[in-house]
Amino acid sequence: MGGETTLVVNGTARSIASAPGAMLLDVLRTELGLKAARFGCGEGLCGACRVLVDGQPVPSCDTPLWSVAGRAITTVEGLGTVAAPHPLQSALIAEQAMQCGYCISGIMISAAALLARDHDPSESAIRAALDPNLCRCGAHNRIVRAVQRAAVEMRAGAP
Repeated sequence: MGGETTLVVNGTARSIASAPGAMLLDVLRTELGLKAARFGCGEGLCGACRVLVDGQPVPSCDTPLWSVAGRAITTVEGLGTVAAPHPLQSALIAEQAMQCGYCISGIMISAAALLARDHDPSESAIRAALDPNLCRCGAHNRIVRAVQRAAVEMRAGAP
């Protein structure tokens, strides 16, 4: 252990007693009980573990805890709630854009980052933003449609 590290996770400051070299994914899942980000490749290449750090999607599997101390971390659990889902979450359900669900958390994080910086992304911009996220189920076209739907809903001011 190396003392405590403070993180701001989904808007709440949290003190973590893990070693500073611990990987963010492990801390999120084991210490904070946030299970949406998943272990995929362990090398930051598949996207299953992506979270937002200060609004930017990063692979949490190879992000050391020390590097995110004091920074704002958003997981899928922080995007919305069951009572008030993020428009992206609602759109993914409406488009039936999930199959096994293993990759979808990382895809939602990448899409949320895109929609935060581009309120009217083109299909090619959506595909480029989601390119680092691997999905073996073949739901890509439905996922793209869901991101487009969420963008429309967000521009219209839907909750």
